[in-house]
Amino acid sequence: MYFKKTNRWLCMLAAHCLVTVAIAQQSVPVRFTVSMPEPANHTFHVTMDWQVVEGDTTRLKLPDWQPGYYQLMDYASNVDKLVVQDGNGRVLPWVKSGKNGWAIAAKGIRSLHVEYDVKTTRKFVAASYLDEEHAYLTPGSLFMHEAGKLKTPSEVTIKPFSSWNRVATGLDAVPGKAFTYIAPDFDILYDSPLLVGNLEELPGFKVKGIPHRFIGYKLGDFDRAKLMSDIQKIVEKASSLIGDIPYKHYTFIAIGPGQGGIEHLNSTTISFSGDQLAARGWNGMLGFITHEYFHHYNVKRIRPIELGPFDYDKGSKTNMLWVSEGLTVYYEPLIMRAAGLMGEQEFLDFFKKQITNVETKPGRLFQTLAQASAETWSDGPFGRTGDAVNKTISYYQKGPVVGLLFDLAIRYETRNKRSLDDVMRQLYQDFYIKEDRGFTEEELRATIESVAGRKLDELFSYIYTTTEPDYKKYLGYAGLEIDVTTEKHYGTFEIRKKSSPSALEREIFRSWSRGE
Repeated sequence: MYFKKTNRWLCMLAAHCLVTVAIAQQSVPVRFTVSMPEPANHTFHVTMDWQVVEGDTTRLKLPDWQPGYYQLMDYASNVDKLVVQDGNGRVLPWVKSGKNGWAIAAKGIRSLHVEYDVKTTRKFVAASYLDEEHAYLTPGSLFMHEAGKLKTPSEVTIKPFSSWNRVATGLDAVPGKAFTYIAPDFDILYDSPLLVGNLEELPGFKVKGIPHRFIGYKLGDFDRAKLMSDIQKIVEKASSLIGDIPYKHYTFIAIGPGQGGIEHLNSTTISFSGDQLAARGWNGMLGFITHEYFHHYNVKRIRPIELGPFDYDKGSKTNMLWVSEGLTVYYEPLIMRAAGLMGEQEFLDFFKKQITNVETKPGRLFQTLAQASAETWSDGPFGRTGDAVNKTISYYQKGPVVGLLFDLAIRYETRNKRSLDDVMRQLYQDFYIKEDRGFTEEELRATIESVAGRKLDELFSYIYTTTEPDYKKYLGYAGLEIDVTTEKHYGTFEIRKKSSPSALEREIFRSWSRGE
């Protein structure tokens, strides 16, 4: 996500909240209030108050998508009963402006008050939802911004239903104001979902003095102490891999079962049900949590240049979701293995499954990994469905496979002195820390090849062409064999250790398979 490293930015992610208060004093924020007096109607009521710059027309907009979910959502279609007033209570006329905008006749008006309802219809991590038991707020679907004014600070006050008592969010609270939160700009606001209800918070933990919380709705029956212990291990290993923790607090927000997960700068919203852990598998849930947590590095900060500043109207297309999503999948087992949460055979089986997923789908012969990344806006994250299902692939599946081959190649070329971890750290330092921006495809390739110490033309052909990967060659670098003679449309690709690996191969396998 794109942000200039002003005091506002540093406050949100690393410094003391007094900086936020100072910013709010310097620039009058847009003030929102969200109420939910009749949750059975599945409708939020939103008010918006702010001071406008002189002009004949004020244009309000809602985003048309949620960064992290690469599909257009048409949030504006859920807005109803829009009323606009000036500071004296006089009703002002407005007209719809495009798919997701509203134009207000505001000549000579210095302050505006807007009210509207937002109807919710779908329980999903990228959509707001309200029912009799809880509320989930995706800010981009609820809070309008003035066109061209995304850098304006905002203040959000939540009025929970009368019998509810808690709000969970990554936003900073405003001291002395109940359920009121401040965002230094709309990019931060749109990146900070809120969960409201009678929520349960588990005992938190600190890593390098930074607090981490887990709060959720209807968490269910499970070993709470073990979950928090395991999550702490994940955070410790993931943060040590990069060598930096760029936020001042982090919140895991559990929104109930079956709704997906989306990463944010200092929080994540995840589908969670303790009652279903036995069916899904403990490590399946831990892998999901690892994935969403590691995203705060890989995509929120280590990011393709197209993913910030965001185009909230049309979406932000990139060829590199195989990096943002695929490599995040790749790091799930590495982080869990390093944290002592996954055994060696389960680790190898993870990659056997990913390779099998890729090689048993005919789409691998028709669509490149770069194309799958760019075309997710039309195809979906797991490729097309219906008659065209066999012509596409998923960057969630081929991305981690390519990540595996890159990692083993780098380890081999550098005599196991460097790895894909060094690539991730260098991208973080060179582009996020030093330049506060994303990287281009050319810069990504230059970084990978610089770490490897040589050109990697063959590996990059696996991204931009449908060339069949040479699994035997690259897995062999780690002393592994793979059965590539298995019938591709029916079998699985067995991965096993060589009977007589070389010393280098043994060393690569040891460090790679232990997450070192």
